Formats: sequence, C-alpha cells, structure tokens
Amino acid sequence: MHRILAINPGSTSTKFAVYFDEKCVLNKTIRHSMDELMRYNNVVDQFDFRKGYIIDALMEEGIEVDSIKTVIGRGGLTYPLESGVYRVNHQMLKHAREGVLGQHASNLGPLLADYIAQQIPNAQAYIADPVVTDELCDVARIAGHPNFERRSIFHALNQKATARLHAKKTGKAYEDLNLIVAHLGGGISVGAHKKGRVVDVNNAFDGEGPFSPERAGTLPVGQLIGFCFSGKYSEEKIKRMVVGEGGYVGYLGTNNAKVVQELAEAGNEKARLVQEALFYQVSKIIGEMAVVLEGKIDGILLTGGLAYNPQLEKYIREKAGFLGPVFTYPGEDELEALALNALRVANGEVEVKTYNQ
Repeated sequence: MHRILAINPGSTSTKFAVYFDEKCVLNKTIRHSMDELMRYNNVVDQFDFRKGYIIDALMEEGIEVDSIKTVIGRGGLTYPLESGVYRVNHQMLKHAREGVLGQHASNLGPLLADYIAQQIPNAQAYIADPVVTDELCDVARIAGHPNFERRSIFHALNQKATARLHAKKTGKAYEDLNLIVAHLGGGISVGAHKKGRVVDVNNAFDGEGPFSPERAGTLPVGQLIGFCFSGKYSEEKIKRMVVGEGGYVGYLGTNNAKVVQELAEAGNEKARLVQEALFYQVSKIIGEMAVVLEGKIDGILLTGGLAYNPQLEKYIREKAGFLGPVFTYPGEDELEALALNALRVANGEVEVKTYNQ
C-alpha cells in the first residue's frame, strides 16, 4: 500500500489529504481569514504559518507521518513546464520562493511538499501538472506585438485530471482524443486538448479570456490604457480590477456564483444579465477552441464549481452543443488529482521528470 500526502495551498485556504493508494483516509480544508493573511508581506512568508497547520492536523488525526512515502504539492508559478510529474529540487524551490512568474499561493506547494518529505525517512516530494504547464503550439504564442507573448498559465491540474477521467469513462486513451475542457471556478480557463496536449488556452491568471466570479478576463485595451494613465488609479488598484475585483465582484459585489444565480432567479435584472454574460463569454471561447481543433471534437467537458449550475450547462449546450457532445464533471478535486498522479509514479505508469529551467 502506497501512502500519499497531497497538499493544495489556495489563496484563502490550505487543503491537504492522505491517501492509501486510491482511498482517501483524511481530507482537510483549513480556511484562513484575511486578518491572518494580511500579517504577511508576500505569499512565501506564509510558509511556517501553513506548515504548522498541516503538521498539527496530521498529529491530531493520528496519521503515522513516517509511513507516508510520497508528498505531492500543487505546482506554482515557476518557469513553464510540460505536463507531468516533477521531483522537487533546489532550482524549483528557488524559483517558487522568488515567484519568477508572479505571486500566488500555489508557489507554496513545492515548498511545503519538500519540507515535510525531508522530515520522513525515504520520502519523496513531487509536484504534478503545475499552473505553468505549457504545451502551446508556436502560433498560439504570438500576441500581436513583439514586446508581448501569450503565456500558458491555467488550471492544468484539474483540466488534465478531468480529461483523463473522461477518457477512462469512455474507454479511450486521453492521447487519442480531441477535447475542449472548461474549468469554471473563481477563475475560468478553457483549453484545447489535442491528442493529450493543451495546444491553446487562455491565461486565466493574468487577465485573459472570459470574466469569472472575481476576474475581469479580457478587457477593452484602449479603455484599460486610459485607466492606467488617468492618474486616478495605482498599479496595485488596476491589478485588483483585473484579478480580485473583476467579474461578479465588480458588477454585483460578491464572488459567490450561487448568490448571483439566486438573485437572477428572483428577478434581479442586473444579476440575470451579468450571469448570462459570463455564460455567453464561456460559450464564445469554446467556439475559439473548436477552431483550434479544426472542428474535430470528441467532447466538451465542463468542470469546476460553476458546473454545478444547471442553467450554465443548459446555456452552453444550446450555444455550443453543435460543436460536439457536452459532458459535465462538476466540482474540482485537485487533491485527488495530485494523489492519483503520485500513484501513477508509484505504479511505474509515468516517468518522473526533472525541473531544469
């Protein structure tokens, strides 16, 4: 039996789980208040704070830590990588601490995995399908000006796990399918999966694609430039408009999609229109990814928290269902996805890769 600790640090939570092979024996989510988080100048300063919660919880739950052989964390904003499982090494830890592509709670994933593995005899630390997973085709990188380049930063872990789950359920290999996978959560990313590689996807971290409950998505460039040079807004305020105060938060003052749905159903016209606009923009980018796949689509997969909304599924079926069959896999279990990746390594199904950026 292979014992695995999976760790997923989020913006306002630390999630972790213990698996014995495929069986989850512990699943914990620790919520962090803004007061707690505001004590720290940047994300990596939260390391000791979050590490303590994990270790204390494992002890309280009676988990024999020394029996754990694999610790796998969510990968952060290091330099771009191909999809896969990577052993945590010094270079990865350095780049995660520096936040070479930005500051995000996922940067703590390899740091926490490495520290805990170091305390256990013969344990190994890994990450899998990090947010910087980059399999873009060359033409997709061209942004429109030589000073800019499109980057691949998206919900790779959940998108890949959902695609593999769908392939397994349909009795096919992921590498034989063309899929459009829409991760619909606090951020939204929609990827074109061509024979096992995400050849195009919107940069959900940096403000591209559909707006989401708390992100603005692609904004009108001319208007954005005007805001930047108006003298009314700091750089930090502009960044918050794009990530954190955009989408539902900006229009309706909440990032809770269920609340927006309830307002729309109760007759709030603004909530109805804004919710429909999100559905509309998701449908449009599915159409874009259909072009990337040249119309050869084995499935359109909807996943993430928003996929629980039957109105969203209905809307996308009506708008984009002509492109291919629509399948819904609501929610996201990134801890399970991490654990299954670790188990694939333990069973010799995949080869561990080396981070050498």
